[in-house]
Amino acid sequence: MIEVEGLYKSFNDKHVLNDINLKFEPGKPNLVIGSSGSGKSVLLKCLVGLLQPDTGNIRYDNRLLGTMDYKERQILRREIGMLFQNNALFDSLTVEENIEFPLKMFSDLKASDRIARVNECLAKVNLVNCNSKYPSEISGGMKKRVGIARAIALPIKYLFCDEPNSGLDPLTSRVIDDLLVQITEDLGITTVINSHDMKTVADIGHKIIFIYQGKVGWVGSNDHLERGYDENPALSAFFKASF
Repeated sequence: MIEVEGLYKSFNDKHVLNDINLKFEPGKPNLVIGSSGSGKSVLLKCLVGLLQPDTGNIRYDNRLLGTMDYKERQILRREIGMLFQNNALFDSLTVEENIEFPLKMFSDLKASDRIARVNECLAKVNLVNCNSKYPSEISGGMKKRVGIARAIALPIKYLFCDEPNSGLDPLTSRVIDDLLVQITEDLGITTVINSHDMKTVADIGHKIIFIYQGKVGWVGSNDHLERGYDENPALSAFFKASF
């Protein structure tokens, strides 16, 4: 579980995050939504340690991020998987080499064990026998699945996804949604997804966090969205504008 307590973040005189208090739960996708400039991307960067909050605490299973020393942060880094909006694959490396990259960086596995792990991850994302292909030789949806495979190559506890369906057609987007749900449940990990895709939110949003003007505007599930519209006019307006 990831817990956020009293988080504030400003840039010069602009307050971006204001008293954020949240819990991201394991075993199900946690969807973070909000309009451009709402603060959700800044929140994600604070969660993974790319930005330092002005005040407030972030806890990873009761480990306080702000007080971790270098060694403790390296341990946490090995527990975190990242799926980037643009996939961030290395064009000069094969699919196999892309997935093997974090294993070389953060594990002591020998070469044969690394390749065995790569093949396990490829099987999880339904890309068996794509090892020797380069990113330029595969589709956008396949690149996204390679990104997921790389993100779970290490024995992670937390998975962060930034707009995982960006640039994908509706059918491929649903494939990625189903895959993220399956991996989250199978591995029992805490998955945090920043998304503009309202179909994704409605389909897999077991926990939905609406960030509005730097604050937590609404928290609920896809089962309670209609009630959320009635309770929160800003949430209703956001969804109407997104479709």
